[in-house]
Amino acid sequence: MIHAPATPASSLAPHAPLRRYYADERQHRSFVREIFDHGAADYDRVEWLMALGTGSRYRGEALLRAGLKPGMKVLDVAIGTGLVARQASEIVGDPRIVLGLDPSAGMLAEARKNLSIQAVRATAENLPLASESFDFLSMGYALRHVSDLATALGEFHRVLKPGGVVCILEITRPQSRIATTLVRWYMRAIVPLLSRLACRGRGSLLWEYYWDTIEACIPPQRVMQAMTDTGFVEVKQAVQFGIFSEYTGRKTDHHGDTEARRRSCNLKEPHAEAQRRRE
Repeated sequence: MIHAPATPASSLAPHAPLRRYYADERQHRSFVREIFDHGAADYDRVEWLMALGTGSRYRGEALLRAGLKPGMKVLDVAIGTGLVARQASEIVGDPRIVLGLDPSAGMLAEARKNLSIQAVRATAENLPLASESFDFLSMGYALRHVSDLATALGEFHRVLKPGGVVCILEITRPQSRIATTLVRWYMRAIVPLLSRLACRGRGSLLWEYYWDTIEACIPPQRVMQAMTDTGFVEVKQAVQFGIFSEYTGRKTDHHGDTEARRRSCNLKEPHAEAQRRRE
């Protein structure tokens, strides 16, 4: 049974409108779909050049750090060309238990070409999936592209099984001003150049937009607060190499948490009774 999307108490945009690219939220959604549709065929080449070929190893290690294990049923939101889903499939051991989802038809076409997994077209804010269906939910470098982060997180929480894990990989601004300047230069000057070479002169608007969303994105503290407000527990951010953030959280396992509290109470009761007797 497919349920209606979760309704958050308030909306949360991942960044302020970027007027250079679109005028309002309606244009924002269509703009993002169009640039990813346009860049889909060349996306993997640019990503390989941008990450110097290290991306696949990092993504696999990040999923393992988040707790992905063999046999887990996975939803990869904003699957793109399948870069994160490919690593997830290798870890869980069966591509049939990995489902990909993306609003871009171009990206989905590439993912289906690259991987033997199911993939559906939809947005993070309105998942056409039954509640409590997945053990693990991943999202790779797409938090900045959703319209409403609060609604998306509500949907993530809804479709995860009790005890399920969410893992959001994202690029965030370095804390050091010097590092930020260097990364800005690399993303605004070098990456667009690489994209023009890889895309055979077809343009680099996607990669110019890419950095602008990184620079404009809300800070990690607000992301983690939004995850907590949604109902996730054990929320944390791990940072690798100063810019790669791994946001993780767990959906409460009601039975497990109840059992833990009961065990805790049972351990405390003999101590309390002994204290009463001494008194």
